[in-house]
Amino acid sequence: MSAMMPGFKGRGSAENPGNRFDKIDFVPSEEEISQGLSPSTTFYKDTTKSIITYNDSPDVGFNAGINPYRGCEHGCIYCYARPTHEYLGLSLGLDFETKIFIKERAPILLRKELSARKYQPETIAMSGNTDCYQPAERKFCLTRSCLKVLLEFQNPVGIATKNYLVTRDLDILAEFAKWNGVLVAVSITTLDTKVRSLMEPRTSEPKLRLKAIEELSKAGIPVMVLVAPVVPGLTDHEIPNIIQRASDAGAKGAGYVMLRLPYGVSDIFSKWLSRHFPDRKDKVLNRIRSIRGGDLNSKEFHDRMKGKGVYANQVKDMFEVAKRKAGMQENMVHLSTEHFKRPGGTQLNLL
Repeated sequence: MSAMMPGFKGRGSAENPGNRFDKIDFVPSEEEISQGLSPSTTFYKDTTKSIITYNDSPDVGFNAGINPYRGCEHGCIYCYARPTHEYLGLSLGLDFETKIFIKERAPILLRKELSARKYQPETIAMSGNTDCYQPAERKFCLTRSCLKVLLEFQNPVGIATKNYLVTRDLDILAEFAKWNGVLVAVSITTLDTKVRSLMEPRTSEPKLRLKAIEELSKAGIPVMVLVAPVVPGLTDHEIPNIIQRASDAGAKGAGYVMLRLPYGVSDIFSKWLSRHFPDRKDKVLNRIRSIRGGDLNSKEFHDRMKGKGVYANQVKDMFEVAKRKAGMQENMVHLSTEHFKRPGGTQLNLL
């Protein structure tokens, strides 16, 4: 068996494979490999001319979304968004977590698009692709600026994050909550700090995510826990404990997503298992295949989020039982668009 690269401290991927459109690979130097020197993060200006993206997927629960950043320094090895960096001519490996594109004009573009007469008010999701509270947000504050614009228009927002940084914006989020305008989903994949540090190296520790749930709840902000992704054979057994701990902290609802590994993510995830959990690698990959029709990914709507088969049904049953025991609500909050208004104009009557 060939020796595996030890990995870089603070990074999820140890590779920078060529993307599916190009034939260029990044090969770390011997010094980088032996010393585990972590590549530094570089920020680039993103000159996009629009900010609200739309989708027609029946899986994701929202039609419109905002992503202030491309790439994510959190470095989650399993991230389904990694392949989007390939459209930029970059790699889904280290490039995705070290080359971050900043949409500096996001708040300006958002104001322009919300002001357009053709815009029909609807809940806008933040973090549909990359985490809007990733480390770059501390410096650039684009998420906070976009929230201020959404609040001014009284347009509802849904947020998903793995970062305690969300609590920085309690003041703004509490204003949304006054008119049923916000729902925050705090994602907790594992409560094991070692697994977290290897799998999601620059995310907040589990205890800080639970603390974020507690602080959001105490501020009157609707908050749920998202067990995502469930990694078969590695974190699946934690579902009941995660839900109970989140409920104790104040979460009123819960959701889960089974791991999916699109395109080259399957390869870097497999290599990650070889580096850190070689004894569990076969078990994890075989369980993934058991819910993905023999493959490591499924593109089918509905099935791609939950999987199918005996094991997928067992996970679903475990989740439902845990949720009932924790007293989780089925329908936690209905976000309202009836308060939407364009500054300087009249409130829209959408009833």
